[in-house]
Amino acid sequence: MSYTLILRTFEETSGTARREVEKRYRNALDSALGSASLVAPTYRVYLQIVGVYGEAPDMEALSSAEREVFDQWQAAEAAAMTAAFGPHRYMDEARFEIGV
Repeated sequence: MSYTLILRTFEETSGTARREVEKRYRNALDSALGSASLVAPTYRVYLQIVGVYGEAPDMEALSSAEREVFDQWQAAEAAAMTAAFGPHRYMDEARFEIGV
């Protein structure tokens, strides 16, 4: 299952630079989750969890499977942001839109 990825940022970025950042993010996300085919289904489940329990859920309220997906997505997303921007960049300056 494929997904789309778009970098949204407030600063102007050339097409080449944007594609390179998106590529680094995508590669890290795919790697952290095991393969590109796992990104869309994992993201869908993550969004369902967030829809039910909120952005910062009480982990005790989640089932073990929900907790595993929630933690896995958050770790993958953090790794992808670091790969895309480096460890010292402010994360709120840009974000990625994932389409499934």
